[in-house]
Parts: sequence; structure tokens; C-alpha cells
Amino acid sequence: MFDWLHSGKPQPETSAAREPLRGFAAPDLLLKNLARRVPQYLDDVDQGRLIYPACKRTLSDAGGDVASVWDHTRLEAMRYVMAVPGHEMGLLSEAGRQLEMIDAYLFQRPHAETVIDFEGNATVDFSIAIVGGLNWLTHCAQLAGVDPARQSGTIRHFRKLVTLAQGWWLMEGAIERCAQLLSAGRQPPLMLYLIWSEYTRLAKPVAGAAIFGASASRSAKLVALPDGLVPRFEAALDPADLLGI
Repeated sequence: MFDWLHSGKPQPETSAAREPLRGFAAPDLLLKNLARRVPQYLDDVDQGRLIYPACKRTLSDAGGDVASVWDHTRLEAMRYVMAVPGHEMGLLSEAGRQLEMIDAYLFQRPHAETVIDFEGNATVDFSIAIVGGLNWLTHCAQLAGVDPARQSGTIRHFRKLVTLAQGWWLMEGAIERCAQLLSAGRQPPLMLYLIWSEYTRLAKPVAGAAIFGASASRSAKLVALPDGLVPRFEAALDPADLLGI
């Protein structure tokens, strides 16, 4: 998941209007994709085309397949970040601004809210929004019936990731290494990647619990699911891995 911790080969990149990107996406492309898909998704919800939150859907609902619930749940979390005033997305995506954003996030006191207010300072507002998204995912996990043991420590875990990233950016030559990783189609520890990857990871058990129930293998016996869906879901790292089944 994090190529600055583990090596890996770049994946081919494709996109569709309402589908998640497949494989590696450069920061600008990921932001462009999110800037389109988050409001598009919220409009679908406002128009009554989709049940909200996604974790309340069933297989018979529009967008009730496990890939859509997984993807839409992380979009629901990401809407906080995309709503930060000023659109200073460089704080999340530009190498030269990562320590500024990371230091602000680690300084900011965590909160437990899913309804947030912005303060007019970009680094503070992004920090508030990031935690708001994490809180939303915890809320969805509770609604979907995810095992409580898998719900705990969400903010603490992300803080550890950000602290690791801080150490990476403090090393000499970090900006050059970032450029090299991006050129190779791999993810450096940009805050954008940390946030999106963590939201993706946390949204997966929400989707699994919402659609399959407490036991995925048991659900496969009770409900007509596409062949191989359960093992593919269990092995998937991203909703895009499930497209086409």
C-alpha cells in the first residue's frame, strides 16, 4: 500500500466517470478524480438515486454491490477534506509542503465529531477534516456491525503513520526521493496518499459487514453472489480490484 515503506511495481492506470481509478495515480490525477467524483456522489445521494450512508445498503439496492459500498464509504469520508475552504491542496500533494501539513496535523488536538466547523486556517482545517473523515468511518463501522475490535484505535493508527511519514520527510534528500518514486509510479508518503489509503483500508470492513454480514463465507451460501466474489473481496486492496465481476 505504501511504496515508501515497501517496494512494488506500478500498475496500469485507467479511469471512468463514476469509477475509482485503477492502480497508481499521480497526486494531481487523484485530486482531479476526487474533485469530480465526491460532488457527483453527493448529488446522486441528494437526488435520491443512492441510499446514504452507503453502509445501510443491501444487495438489492442501487449501488448495493460490495465494491460500490466500499468506494462510496471512502468518498463519504473524503468529502470533509474536499470541502476545506481555499482549495490549498498543495498542502496534501506537494513535496515541499508536507512537513508544514504534517506538523500541523500532529499538533492539532483530535476531536470526535462527524459534523465539523472550519477555522479559516488551511493546515488546521485540513487537520480537522482528516479526523472528521476518520470519525465518519468509525461511525459507519458501528452502523454496519463491524467487530468492535476492528473499530478501535483509528485515530491513533493514522497518527502513527503520519509520524513515520514525518521522519521520512525529515531525512536529507526527501524531496528528490519523492520525485523519483512518483516517476517510477510509486507512492511517496504525501499526506494525500496517506489519507486516501487509510480511508480505503477502513472502508473495506464496513462494506464487508454491510453486504456480507458477520460471516462472508456464510453469506455466500445464503445469497446468490458472483462466483469468486468473496475471495476476491478478501484479497482486494482497493474497490477497483473488484470491477468487472
